[in-house]
Amino acid sequence: MSQQFACSIKRIRFDENYQPADSTRLTTNFANLARGESREQNLRNTLRMINNRFNALAHWDNPKGDRYSLEIDIVSADLDVEGNGNAFPAIEMLKSTIVDHRTNQRIEGMIGNSFSSYVRDYDFSVLLLSQGHKAGEMPDNFGDLHGKLYQYVVNSEAFQSQFNKQPVICLSVSTTKTYYRTANIHPVLGVEYQQNEYSRTDHYFAKMGLTVRYFKPENSAAPLAFYFSGDLLADYTDLELISAISTMESFQKIYRPEIYNANSTAGQVYQPSLEYPDYSLTQIVYDRVERSQLAVKQGKWTEEHFIKPYQHILEQWAASYAVATNAA
Repeated sequence: MSQQFACSIKRIRFDENYQPADSTRLTTNFANLARGESREQNLRNTLRMINNRFNALAHWDNPKGDRYSLEIDIVSADLDVEGNGNAFPAIEMLKSTIVDHRTNQRIEGMIGNSFSSYVRDYDFSVLLLSQGHKAGEMPDNFGDLHGKLYQYVVNSEAFQSQFNKQPVICLSVSTTKTYYRTANIHPVLGVEYQQNEYSRTDHYFAKMGLTVRYFKPENSAAPLAFYFSGDLLADYTDLELISAISTMESFQKIYRPEIYNANSTAGQVYQPSLEYPDYSLTQIVYDRVERSQLAVKQGKWTEEHFIKPYQHILEQWAASYAVATNAA
């Protein structure tokens, strides 16, 4: 039987008054916006973008396009490895609640959306570089520990007592892959795209027990990558899916405008590129160079405060967790 780590869940509201917690990675999309002189305007504009996109997609019985708004919480899952009260911030995600202003109802939105992980920073920005792996290369066991930690968290009593569905993570498509439009069209997710080979991120998320599908919603410039367990199309309501699209497409327009705020839409064969020149900028301040530099710092911090101090415990736990999982 594998050792039990204590898991705890915390929430912070993401609104125009949001201040990142000390444990939050500063490269995380929501935290990056909440810094500097433009922080309040950044946050206000981002939330407006999200609500406008939600209403555009949830257009039925919504003639003025103002029926809904989203309340967004940042959900932090912390792990106490030794049971001594020293908790490590394992993952952060977003949970939305849909407010229907016509019926005054509060409706469950998606859990997941964004995905923030210090261990992922370590794996991608420290481990791969220290082992000399080139772009796209990775060792066979890459992401094993992280994948098990993620599954441990989302299947924990602490997590499942607050969320009745498994997370859906929504990310940008990979700039190293080519995507092909299919004939499959979903009424909310839009046109499905496929590609012939997993990206390194796709492989990494597969270690977390997540499958990926790519959809381009109506009036989107490019497909989004949806990572999920179970059945993406059957397990979630239309409004849950719309909450994920509106939240994460808005973030991607800020962070990757060359792809998601391009002035032309993805065609039958689509190769995403951050060198694409014909795009529009949002009115939101963001420093992409600083973000990549911070990822390395955060990865080294993780190595110092989590990977090295708990290495023996984590290795033993991962080995026994694999046995327990396979036997289930």
